Amino acid sequence: MSQRQQILDALKDHAEGNISKARANVEIFLSNAVGVATHGDLLAEITKQLKIMSDNTEIVEVFAKRLQ
Repeated sequence: MSQRQQILDALKDHAEGNISKARANVEIFLSNAVGVATHGDLLAEITKQLKIMSDNTEIVEVFAKRLQ
């Protein structure tokens, strides 16, 4: 595997990890009041996580369309 491909794979894996982490956070916020207790504005926190998911999904899509 070339160095270029290793870098691209690592960047894609990082973006996919960010998506998974943000998805887990949203699920916690929606299903567990304890997870929400430390966050005053639940909707803002969920929106923040959805934005992370959206941004990183876009990165993954760019990889699929342009860099592989």
